Amino acid sequence: MKKSVTIIILIVIVLAFGGSLYYLYQKNNEDPVVYETETPSKQTIINKAVATGSILPLEEVLIKPNISGVIEEVYVEGGDYVKTGDLLAKIKVVPNLSALNDARDAIERARIDVENQKRNYDRQLKIFEKGVISKADLETAEVAYNQAKQTYNAANQRFDIIKTGTARGYGNQANTLIRSTVSGMILDVPVEKGNQVIESNNFNEGTTIASIADVERMIFEGKVDESEVGKIKEDLPLEITVGAIENQVFEAVLDYIAPKGVEENGAIQFEIKGTLKKQDTTFIRAGLSANASIILARADSVLAVKEALVQFDEETKEPFVEISKGEQEFERRDIELGISDGIFVEIKSGVSEEDEIKIWNKAEGDMGE
Repeated sequence: MKKSVTIIILIVIVLAFGGSLYYLYQKNNEDPVVYETETPSKQTIINKAVATGSILPLEEVLIKPNISGVIEEVYVEGGDYVKTGDLLAKIKVVPNLSALNDARDAIERARIDVENQKRNYDRQLKIFEKGVISKADLETAEVAYNQAKQTYNAANQRFDIIKTGTARGYGNQANTLIRSTVSGMILDVPVEKGNQVIESNNFNEGTTIASIADVERMIFEGKVDESEVGKIKEDLPLEITVGAIENQVFEAVLDYIAPKGVEENGAIQFEIKGTLKKQDTTFIRAGLSANASIILARADSVLAVKEALVQFDEETKEPFVEISKGEQEFERRDIELGISDGIFVEIKSGVSEEDEIKIWNKAEGDMGE
């Protein structure tokens, strides 16, 4: 029994010794780690935040009627340019029976009052001619008669307005003629001939007849995440790219950042707006989706290296690189960093364009290639 145990122990010792020799042999046959180098280069580095949104008019005016009825004619369509006062549509009034009946009653009461005041005036005139009353009394009766006639005319006009939407003498001011209140492009006409429309009043926004905007004054409206909003401020430049317009970048200026965020899909988003610079050649349609690059900082043609080449001291956390001093010999060189775009970082001091910087963190599969 003791002999068998001894043999097993000897076998284990031999195998362990043999394995150690094989491991050392393999290590000696491995190629030594060869570090490659890169030199700094001149780069334009842009540090930016990205926002998604759309292109909208700076001011969009909704034209609404001030009388209810049915669309009789529409004179414009989307894309038309109009000036202030141009005719957009015509409404046929569908009178309210209760209001129409009240207006008729008002006419009848006014007619009765006119007849009564006329009789009184004629009576006062005869008495005045006989010298019984003074001229002031006659003038008082005349004023009352004229006021009664004015009330009667007003009652008739009110009846016409309720029935047809207009009255004699109003011409272009008729409620049934919907005219543009601003100059610009027709963006949308959401009504058609035969549609019913509701007047705009204190209790109802009313039906939109048309939306009009100056398409030469456009803005970018989008949202940024709460992690980015602390980095941005008003008057920063924007670079706008529109998905529907390829290979073009539009310049804008950030002029609004919402003071309050809104939760969307579990993240807090802040609304931003930026005014686009006037475009003389490219027409940007309202509502197009767009992305905005908010330029936080920019450095043109500066000395830069890839961020992957930069190391940080474990104690001081200060940045440094390793500079080649000969065949696979490197020395530490402290550096001062500037702005970064996530790939390249600006080097303010510490290295020159001729220095060869050690690539220290390449993947194992790349070593020795």
